[in-house]
Amino acid sequence: MADSTPSLDQVPSLGSSSSSASASRQEANGSDHVDLTERARAAVHAGPPRRTIGNDDKIFNHDDPKIKEDVVRMIVQYLQDEGYTASIMTIQDEASVRVTENLRNRSHFKRIKAAILDGEWVEMEKLVQKTPLKEYKNFLYTVYKQQYLELIEQLEYQKAFALLTKKLKPLEEIGSLNNEFKDLCYLLTCKSIQDAPFFKTWEGVASSREKLVEQFSSMLEIENNDIAVARHEVQPQRLLHLLKQAVRYQIEFSRYHPKVVPSVPTLLEDYSCFVLPNAHKSTFHGHRSNVKCVEFVGEEGTQIVSGSSDNTLRVWDVEDGRCVRILGDGELGSGGGHTSRIWDVTSSSSGDFIASASGDSTVKFWNLRGSNKSPCSATLTGHEGDVYSVKYHQSNNYVVTGGYDKTVKLWDARTGALLRTFSGHKSSVSRVIFNPLGNLVISGSKDSTIKFWDLVSGVCVKTYSSHLGEVTSVEMNKAGGLLLSGSKDNSNRLWDVRLARPMRRFKGHQNTSKNFVRASFGPDESLVVGGSEDGLVYIWDAATGEILQRLGSHSPDCHSDIAYRAVWNAHQSLLVSCSHDCTVKTWWYDEQQSWDHDDDF
Repeated sequence: MADSTPSLDQVPSLGSSSSSASASRQEANGSDHVDLTERARAAVHAGPPRRTIGNDDKIFNHDDPKIKEDVVRMIVQYLQDEGYTASIMTIQDEASVRVTENLRNRSHFKRIKAAILDGEWVEMEKLVQKTPLKEYKNFLYTVYKQQYLELIEQLEYQKAFALLTKKLKPLEEIGSLNNEFKDLCYLLTCKSIQDAPFFKTWEGVASSREKLVEQFSSMLEIENNDIAVARHEVQPQRLLHLLKQAVRYQIEFSRYHPKVVPSVPTLLEDYSCFVLPNAHKSTFHGHRSNVKCVEFVGEEGTQIVSGSSDNTLRVWDVEDGRCVRILGDGELGSGGGHTSRIWDVTSSSSGDFIASASGDSTVKFWNLRGSNKSPCSATLTGHEGDVYSVKYHQSNNYVVTGGYDKTVKLWDARTGALLRTFSGHKSSVSRVIFNPLGNLVISGSKDSTIKFWDLVSGVCVKTYSSHLGEVTSVEMNKAGGLLLSGSKDNSNRLWDVRLARPMRRFKGHQNTSKNFVRASFGPDESLVVGGSEDGLVYIWDAATGEILQRLGSHSPDCHSDIAYRAVWNAHQSLLVSCSHDCTVKTWWYDEQQSWDHDDDF
């Protein structure tokens, strides 16, 4: 067993991972449940999102230097529109996007062009010395040739001869092609430029100077760059235009559409129409024993995975409730499965892998994109007794586990190596998670405490001990300022992490027996959802602690036994629950369904 310092990939250093800002927002935006039900009534179910594009990575390569330059240019344009002058100069300097320098170079080029057209050759030569030319000698030869031909036309043979010997002769190699230099020498004996075969098409001073300017433009590095830039000018307010397109896409492709065009308050998160589940949608049958855990697969959540006391995991299609895969059932050929009940399951953010924790003291990794014959890609051994919880790190490179042996363990998900063991709980560890920054592990235990562990040092930095019963679940909001815990004292609690104290209690459900009944955050993080031993799924207002819904209380589709857990997925706008009755159920918002306003509330 290796407890040496893990080689973690840039895990943030330990600091204040919490903030009261999120808690304050919850308080400020808090409203009674009537307001939230009215808010839910503003949504219209639009069905599952249309899938028309496929793999987003194929749209463009975000590592393409041209794409990166486009992004920087849009940012520079936005900062310029908003008046952030100093920031623009910094970005331009760091990203080599030098708009000011290009403008200066264009002005410089105009002066050179004017000098050529006016025949100011001395001034032109001074300016050209400061100009980035691709073929400097070729250009000088062309300029000297132009001067020479003009002197010949003016019958200034002596000056022409001096120019030929001093400036053109050293560049003779350039003019040797097609006997051009030979004809230049022959012109000293001619009365007209057209007498030389190579210069029969000479059209005079003005026309030849204009052609020289065109040739000069083709030789200029900066001019070519400017032409490319001119062809791809940044459209006005391009960044804002793309952001508005993105938000419109999020609204259009969501399962629920707002009845009134919404005012989006932030761009830091995807827009999702607020939904308050109030009705049963689907029931998934297939497990042969109670279903203790359920999760959406990946961030998109188009599939659901459930773990059962029948020692198997089942992967379900969200839309039609079809079981698309059974993991660990030897009878169906997948093999390599668990030999005892499955307590918990977690999914990588991509949805390619899931990990399951079992009563057989192991954690197994399952490759959902691999072969159907051997989906179990690795098995972790090291715990003594049941493994009650497993969770993927945000990077997908690590998993954390907790179990009957009172320990929390950190593993490398890529190699299966044990990186660290966190010891300190006095009883079984029932639930483990990472904080949003990924630098802390948070564990809940049957010893009624919640502990925060520094990922690198392994030190317990904080302990909560206000629960009167065993802690069965812990979850954190996205900002990391709020912690939600569940306990066998018939309550779920919301904690202010910065102040390390409970803010609110959620009651009404039942959680006292030996089962792990768990709670989590619901839509908008303004709701709390959780299971109960009475078979109902409870939804509370996070700001007030009031019960908004008891899903199944007046429906024949309710769970007939303990509801262990309920999990919300924003991308699917669905709530999923699992139960001792061997089923998995999804819940949604149905406009036609009446609200449950029981007097027991």
